[in-house]
Amino acid sequence: MGSKNQGQNHETTFKQILHERLGIDPKDVRYIDGDTDRVAFGMGTMGSRSTVIGGTALWMAADKVIAKGKKIAAKMLEAAEADIAFSDGRFAVAGTDRGLTLREVARAAFQPPQLPPGVEPGLYETGTFSPKQDTWPNGCHVCELEIDPDTGVVTLDRYVVIDDVGTVINPVTLKGQIHGGVAQGVGQALLEQIVYEPGSGQLLTASFMEYAMPRADTLCDMHIESNPVPTKLNPLGAKGAGEAGTVGALPVVINAVMSALAPLGVRDLDMPASSERVWRAIQDASRRGSLINPQEDDA
Repeated sequence: MGSKNQGQNHETTFKQILHERLGIDPKDVRYIDGDTDRVAFGMGTMGSRSTVIGGTALWMAADKVIAKGKKIAAKMLEAAEADIAFSDGRFAVAGTDRGLTLREVARAAFQPPQLPPGVEPGLYETGTFSPKQDTWPNGCHVCELEIDPDTGVVTLDRYVVIDDVGTVINPVTLKGQIHGGVAQGVGQALLEQIVYEPGSGQLLTASFMEYAMPRADTLCDMHIESNPVPTKLNPLGAKGAGEAGTVGALPVVINAVMSALAPLGVRDLDMPASSERVWRAIQDASRRGSLINPQEDDA
């Protein structure tokens, strides 16, 4: 595959796609990526393109295997190519119990006497897919949080995600990507910040000893649901999912913070909404309120 795995578990997803199309047991599939000796070109996985583009290319290559396999099976079964159907890893003459497995046809593909005229030996196929336009996943994130007014500490209480990424190939992998994306978004919203020393420009957050990263205790349990609406832009019906968690987490967390602070008079707050920034915003809003309504202090 030309797409590069960066921890998204491509080897599972692509094996599932191949199993769906060719009926091959995932245990019998060897997945290779990132090897330029084996893969001539590829652009990585950026922009949620692996399943949408790479998966479709795999599907197209499998279709070519089926098309060539039908020609070979037709000769072996002494039937017309138009009468050969393929399903669940088996070529069969329509309306009969006569058939051959994909493995049997693949083996025959390397035996010239078994091939019909004009068909080259072997069963090697490739697929390349260039979409006419991008797919557009969509969803909704809802976050409930609490803020300690004495310390400014923000605590996530509940988090719900409803996402439409089209056809869901692997629900576990999808949830994992959303979990990770939300964690990344929450980290940027509440913790992560590049800090330079005034005057010298020396980077002060050069390691994870100083740069705040989200941890398990930063997050709460997440409830994730899928609302799949398959796209018509590719045969898989898949849409991208890689950025889904992060894109939703940033605004929903900050919106929740601002909603919680609104009754105190806080009207704006730059990310990250760290405990110090939140506490200072509360104090500043309190002082502004005292200046505007001094009689309240007298009361």
